[in-house]
Amino acid sequence: MTSLKQFIRAVRSAKTINDERTVVQKESAALRASFREESGDSSVRRNNVAKLLYLFTLGERTHFGQIECLKLLASPKFADKRLGYLGTMLLLDENQEVLTLVTNSLKNDLNHSNQYVVGLALCTLGNILSTEMARDLFQEVESLLSTANPYIRRKAAICAMRIIRKVPDLQEHFIDKTKLLLQDRNHGVLLCGLTLVTDLCINDPDLVDQFRPFVGVLVRQLKSLTSSGYAPEHDVTGITDPFLQVKILRLLRVLGKGDSQISEQINDILAQVATNTDASKNVGNSILYEAVLTILDIEADSGLRVLGVNILGKFLTNKDNNIRYVALNTLIKVVAVEPNAVQRHRNTILDCLRDPDISIRRRALDLSFTLINESNIRLLIRELLAFLEIANNEFKPTMTTQICIAADRYAPNRRWHIDTVLRVLKLAGNYVQEKILSSFIRLIAITPDLQTYSAQKLYAALKADITQEALTLAGAWVIGEFGDLLLKGGNYEEEELVREVQQSDVVDLLSTILSSSYATPIVREYILTALMKLTTRLTEAAQVERIRRVLQQYSGDLDVEIQQRAVEYGNLFGYDQVRAGVLEKMPVPEIRETDTVMRATAQKAKGLAKKKAVGAGAGLIDDLIGGDDVTTSTPVNGSNGQSSLDLIADIFGDTPASTSPAPAQQKSNISSIMDLFGAPPPSTAAQAATTAASGMGTLLGDFGGLGGVSAALPSQPQVPTGPKPIPVYNKNHLDISIQLQRNADGLVNVLVKFRNTGFQGPISGVNLQAAVPKSQKLQLQPISSAVLETGGEATQAMRVAGSKVPPLRLRLRIQYSHNGKDVMDQVDWSEHTK
Repeated sequence: MTSLKQFIRAVRSAKTINDERTVVQKESAALRASFREESGDSSVRRNNVAKLLYLFTLGERTHFGQIECLKLLASPKFADKRLGYLGTMLLLDENQEVLTLVTNSLKNDLNHSNQYVVGLALCTLGNILSTEMARDLFQEVESLLSTANPYIRRKAAICAMRIIRKVPDLQEHFIDKTKLLLQDRNHGVLLCGLTLVTDLCINDPDLVDQFRPFVGVLVRQLKSLTSSGYAPEHDVTGITDPFLQVKILRLLRVLGKGDSQISEQINDILAQVATNTDASKNVGNSILYEAVLTILDIEADSGLRVLGVNILGKFLTNKDNNIRYVALNTLIKVVAVEPNAVQRHRNTILDCLRDPDISIRRRALDLSFTLINESNIRLLIRELLAFLEIANNEFKPTMTTQICIAADRYAPNRRWHIDTVLRVLKLAGNYVQEKILSSFIRLIAITPDLQTYSAQKLYAALKADITQEALTLAGAWVIGEFGDLLLKGGNYEEEELVREVQQSDVVDLLSTILSSSYATPIVREYILTALMKLTTRLTEAAQVERIRRVLQQYSGDLDVEIQQRAVEYGNLFGYDQVRAGVLEKMPVPEIRETDTVMRATAQKAKGLAKKKAVGAGAGLIDDLIGGDDVTTSTPVNGSNGQSSLDLIADIFGDTPASTSPAPAQQKSNISSIMDLFGAPPPSTAAQAATTAASGMGTLLGDFGGLGGVSAALPSQPQVPTGPKPIPVYNKNHLDISIQLQRNADGLVNVLVKFRNTGFQGPISGVNLQAAVPKSQKLQLQPISSAVLETGGEATQAMRVAGSKVPPLRLRLRIQYSHNGKDVMDQVDWSEHTK
């Protein structure tokens, strides 16, 4: 039989995997044979189990040797027990059937006269105990908590913690003796006792009140540690027992959370620890970090919180990457509580954007966005744009969205807003989301005095670079829509020189983009539409004819969408009067100044959805005019950008139960186009949509009314002022409540309140859709803000008609993005009645 050293040497000397496999298989076979021989020599059994454990570290199968470990446990020799318990901990777990054979050995050894044997039994029990073992042996562990031997007491405390985690019902048997551990003079016992108490309080908050009377004892102990001189038995690089200090601070944080009196009691010692601890050593930084977490978690005064933030600011200048990362991660949670204190370290945070460590850059970026406000928007956006220019591609999708959201919320003026988004499009146009692009186009559309400026800037940007898709799309839309303003302006700035814009230059640019390798299908769709719009903006017949020939080239394109556009646009050239009406400038979108960028609806997605609903002719109208669907109604003010047809399809997967007639002012040009292409008139489409809704009763059950349908509700929903809000939804830090007010005429005004209760950044894309029983009508207003910053709030009003008798019933569909993940939930809510 070979020894363990010889076996290890043979494995390590193997030159190939096959050689190693041969050695392992040979030794495994020898071990099996030795186990069958039942040798009475304990030294042979120890040698075999030792080699078995080495096989375990190599990932080999070792189940055949489990019984040998149990035999070593029964040996009276300490060397056998030590190896047997080690093998038991490694080779067995709580799911093994043979574990029941270990219980009796553990019970005997827990009462052994040798403290080291008792320690082995406690360690093994804590690592592999099952529910049955915990109930069988907890009394032995409980009695060991009060033994005179500190070595056993500290191991018993940790074992008790594992037992309570496994069987929480047993915690009441340990509480009294656990309180005695907090007053123990032995540092090791006190350390383990603090660990046990902290775990108890975290897992069962009801126990916190039982341990709060010991705060004074803990404060005195911590003060003694921080002010004591050199203690060689507890000294770690000049600091007295940093492990115990950290444990005391952690328990004080748990006990002081939510209690102003306890917080006041520990404020002084926290200030003393934060001020006197040596920050030049890593052990000192660990104590300071725990002190900061305690300061931020309890009801500390403002001055102490500022001191904590300043400590984190010093961490940012540390050379150690781990310390900087921890500081950034903590400051992200603190910025909502102490924004002004964090702002003082803004320059240091921005310096972290250039750190070689990508994880530090990522956390610094997240923190930078939370620091943006009205006063520093220019400075921070300038720094973030500089970082965007050199950032890795994985940062760009998030950065472009966050920069544009910040610009939308805090922009000092619209020209700065346009310049900022344009800079984003230039630097990372291939990573800009469609909703950001849509919001930028809306911004230009609602700012007449900057439309010429925007067209010139986008024209100059496209002359310089056509590789960024979002920049190309924005430029194509603006040049097509405001091409006459671009030409009327007469010039644009390029490298501080004034260049004149000719009509042929504009057509040349769009034609170049159209034929380039960067022209994706959606880019070509935008360019074709822009060229068609320019036929009514340009005055030179030669350029109009040139555009017609370009469109004709794509009438046989393999892409059906592009082919359809080219053919339909080409047909319009035979109807000049109709073409002029169709290609008029789009109306200014009806959006409120408080709407955020996240609420912008993707223009192309909207056009495609409508085209599927009312046919090819209506799709052309949507692409050229951009008007709303003429057969369905939209929410009040139209700012939701989504028809009731889309809404019911999203909520219930079917067509809507009701529609309303189209506005009369849209009828003039539409009739001509329908005649031109042979499409059915709007009324026919409306009837078809209404007919398709006949099966809705089966699908919706009692719910047939739809949010967004304004029929039979002549006035706007009013804000309720009576009862308190009723909680409806609380997940992922999004809290939603409802406030009701009933009128004498049977109408119910409903105010929905949204709030971000977390500390992990904004919740974006918040959207609420609602349905009521089919006997009622619902009018739904748009949400005040679809982005909820940390602690931010938003509201949404609705009115229900036909609910004269309580309870009111609502079916709510909630959508939002949290930590980069899209969440969609549905809630059936019913009004409580007394």
